[in-house]
Amino acid sequence: MTVSIIAAVAKNGVIGKGNDLPWRLPDDMRFFMQTTNGHHVIMGRKNYESLPEKFKPLPNRTNIVISRQKNFLANGCTVVHELNEGIQMAMTNSEKELFIIGGAEIYKLALPITDTLYLTEIDAEIDGDTFFPEWDKKVWKEISRQHHPMDAKHKFAFDFVVYKK
Repeated sequence: MTVSIIAAVAKNGVIGKGNDLPWRLPDDMRFFMQTTNGHHVIMGRKNYESLPEKFKPLPNRTNIVISRQKNFLANGCTVVHELNEGIQMAMTNSEKELFIIGGAEIYKLALPITDTLYLTEIDAEIDGDTFFPEWDKKVWKEISRQHHPMDAKHKFAFDFVVYKK
C-alpha cells in the first residue's frame, strides 16, 4: 500500500490559520477531492472539526480520525488513537493508496513512512499559525508539476506538485 500526504503549502510553510485554510483556491479543492476520491483518508481531530458540516464525513472516502480523546465520536468516521491503527485499518481493507490529509501534527507523524507527496505549492507567503513539517527535498524526487496561474477565482498562483521517495 502506498502512503501519501496531500496538502496545500504556502512558500513560508503555512498550511492553516485559526483551524481553517487561510486562502480560497477552488481548483485546489477540486484537485483534493478528485485525488482522494474512493480512498481511505486519515486526519487529526482538529482537522476533522475544521471541516464544514456538509462535508462531514468526506464523501466517497473511508474517513479515519485520529484523536487522543478516548470517547471522541465522529459520525460516519472511524476514530483511532494512533496513526498505526489507521494505517492497519486501510491495509486490512486492501487500500492501494492511503491519504494523510492533515493537520500539521499528523503530517509530522506520517512523513517518515510516506511514499508520495501531493503538494499544492502556493506562490505566496501567507499569514498563518499552522505549518507543514520540515522535509528533506534531497530525499524526494519531483515527478510532476502543473502550474495554475492567479485568476479571478484564485488570489494566488500555485503549482500541483507530486514528489516520490
